Amino acid sequence: MRIDQHPILGGAKPSVKVKITVDGVEIEALEGEPIAAALLANNIKIFRYTDKFKEPRSIYCGIGQCTDCKMIVDGVPNVKTCVTPVRAGMVIQTQQGRGSNAEN
Repeated sequence: MRIDQHPILGGAKPSVKVKITVDGVEIEALEGEPIAAALLANNIKIFRYTDKFKEPRSIYCGIGQCTDCKMIVDGVPNVKTCVTPVRAGMVIQTQQGRGSNAEN
């Protein structure tokens, strides 16, 4: 299942397959689709863990208004994956706490 209509990114359905790396594992995604959509299509459901209680978070609002889908993308923490389009070669990491891939 893929998201092909997005209220922020538009409704053009991406079709070019690309490779991205998520937590060291290469997966297939469609160029231009939201990172979150690519993750869900590959059965990846946890995007980050909260700082205080280390609770898992995933996509919630899907339009960039909350912070649940934030991940580290190409070394940059706190990227909202629900509104960030996939491009070939991205390196994505599950975020721990406030934006480090190490314990905060």
